[in-house]
Amino acid sequence: MTDDRKTTVPVWTLATADVRVPGLTAGELMTAERLAELRGVLAVLADEPIVTLEAHPLPDKIDRGRGLPLDAASPLAQHLSQFITQSTRSSLTAARATASGECLYRMVIPAKVAAQLGQGILRPMAPKGAAGAIYGELVNASGRIASKATFVPVGGAAAVGTVGGAGATAGAAAAGGAALTVAAPLVLMAVAVGVSAHADQKRQQAIEHITELLEQLQQDKLDDERSALDGCRAAVDKATAILLDQGKLGASLGLDSAVHTIDTALSKVEIRLGRWRSALDAVPEGEAVELGTLTQSFPGIDDQGGMFRTHLELAALAIALKRRVVVLQAVEHAQSEPGNPFENFTRELKRDQQGLDALESGIAGVLVRLSALELARPNGLRPVFTTGEVDRLMSAAHRIHQLGRGVTVGGRPRDVAIEIARDKDGSVTVFPALPV
Repeated sequence: MTDDRKTTVPVWTLATADVRVPGLTAGELMTAERLAELRGVLAVLADEPIVTLEAHPLPDKIDRGRGLPLDAASPLAQHLSQFITQSTRSSLTAARATASGECLYRMVIPAKVAAQLGQGILRPMAPKGAAGAIYGELVNASGRIASKATFVPVGGAAAVGTVGGAGATAGAAAAGGAALTVAAPLVLMAVAVGVSAHADQKRQQAIEHITELLEQLQQDKLDDERSALDGCRAAVDKATAILLDQGKLGASLGLDSAVHTIDTALSKVEIRLGRWRSALDAVPEGEAVELGTLTQSFPGIDDQGGMFRTHLELAALAIALKRRVVVLQAVEHAQSEPGNPFENFTRELKRDQQGLDALESGIAGVLVRLSALELARPNGLRPVFTTGEVDRLMSAAHRIHQLGRGVTVGGRPRDVAIEIARDKDGSVTVFPALPV
């Protein structure tokens, strides 16, 4: 996607291993629609994950606070710099697009690979306000969405190198098919940081919501639960920084105790989820339920800041923290076996994410069922109710029906985009992974 100046956007196809694919029309112009079709073809026909990487002009206004910053010495920044240097030697279009040193790189992960990373990054996240909402579509300096892009596939190999762990260089695919750049380390690190940034964004949003709710509830036990979970952040942040800089995780980081706290919180989520499901199963199908009966199993469901809603936000916080830990464990495992880092990464991530996906789906299912309930008028001897009672019932019905708004249960996997802002000094900021 280009701005009003109709900038040409180079696009590369990156493989995570040596693969053969149908010939690509390198150097020929294509539209965004044709690029999307190309991604679909590559995803279906290629044996190994193939992603596309686009180089867009860096917008003047970007909310970098929503991303994870990495300095120029980090593996991701180094891999990206190596890739750019090697690509510009054989492509004039790439050289022109990256000449300033500042670019917004957009890596698109195919849906079948994204499905292995967990459904937690496959649903759009609505940020507060519209200040930094550059994700999914690129904007120009005036803040307007840019459109009508002209894409140019960059053909040929970037350079001859080795394909290995996170420290390996980008290399060329074996001859015999269309020439692709083998850049498993670059893809691995981009996906790892993008997923981690997404999980951290969800953690921040959950903390904000919980704080607002606890100010109304003043529940000490819930406040302690929030504090224990948020206290894990320092250990997770340090472990993220060390591992993404190719360091080794040690016991001094406190990650083990943080993981124990997170797992304990997830256990409470599972217990609460089981109680919620049992309470809904007890409601006769097709019959209205009294508000008093509903609030016994879902305390405060009729209030804007009730205990039930706080439990939901605590669950979101625990899941978000666990997703970051799972990414760390997957990266560590992939780096320990440099032969096939991306395969190890996706395998480990998929295995550990399945439980979190099931937990999120279970909570989503409860919210959908609650939103579909019909509230019955209270039983009583009085034939007429006060205006206050009627208002409370109507307000409660509205809030309960709103629970299912925006909730997605299941759904078809979608391509995922990871955007990386690169500065002149080589440092990068990776924004949360989002659906295309």
